[in-house]
Amino acid sequence: MCFEFNASPPELPADLVVPRLAGGAAAEILELESADGTRFSAALAQVDGAQEPAIIVLPDVRGLYRFYVELAERFAAAGRNAIAIDYFGRTAGVGERGEDFDFMPHTLQTTIPTVHADIAAARDALREQTGAQSFVTVGFCFGGSQSFVAATNPDLGLAGAIGFYGTLNPGRFAPGMEEKMPFPLAHVAQTRVPVLGLFGGADEYIPAEDIEAFDQALEQAGVEHEVVTYEGAPHSFFDRSFDEHAEASADAWRRVLGFLDRVPAAA
Repeated sequence: MCFEFNASPPELPADLVVPRLAGGAAAEILELESADGTRFSAALAQVDGAQEPAIIVLPDVRGLYRFYVELAERFAAAGRNAIAIDYFGRTAGVGERGEDFDFMPHTLQTTIPTVHADIAAARDALREQTGAQSFVTVGFCFGGSQSFVAATNPDLGLAGAIGFYGTLNPGRFAPGMEEKMPFPLAHVAQTRVPVLGLFGGADEYIPAEDIEAFDQALEQAGVEHEVVTYEGAPHSFFDRSFDEHAEASADAWRRVLGFLDRVPAAA
């Protein structure tokens, strides 16, 4: 499980808020269409004069719920256009997910190709509605794993990929899940764009040896990357209610926005 349903993204450090956007930009809930005709929900937060790249937010296993709508708004407050997507249009229809959403049966029906098709549709929506030409995925937990795997797909045209505590080997917590969930360690050598990985040192789902193996594989593949572990931080530490991890969250914000400043203007 990732965040509690009532979790909220940490506020941006004050010096990272674009002054004219203080308070953020409200997200608009959209319905997008994937290449296979599937309709799925997304939350778009856009601002005039936004910096490139634009952000495609990949949620945890519960799909599009309030945390990720707010997160898109946080990125807008930092001067970036952002869209957060839902994974489950094919099996659960459209709409924001509620606290009672039984996510796991739907999560297990997702596939890498369908997630990539939905990322492509979100990319196209950003391009059409905001004029964005450069795109970076930012994912959390299940979405972090998806972000790392998306970095291996040249057809998505990404400029970079960011993952917060994306599980690197799903067999670690559920033997046999390697065939059903994204498995970044199995594909890391095919990574094609810069990567930022942010992990908790006390995350029981992602041991230090997996993080080290991920870091080393990116190095061996010649991929520009940064892998950061926050000592003592648990899974899903990026939560405003976790006062004891506020420093880690603030540092994570700085690293994310710094990474966005460094990636190419277009893929």
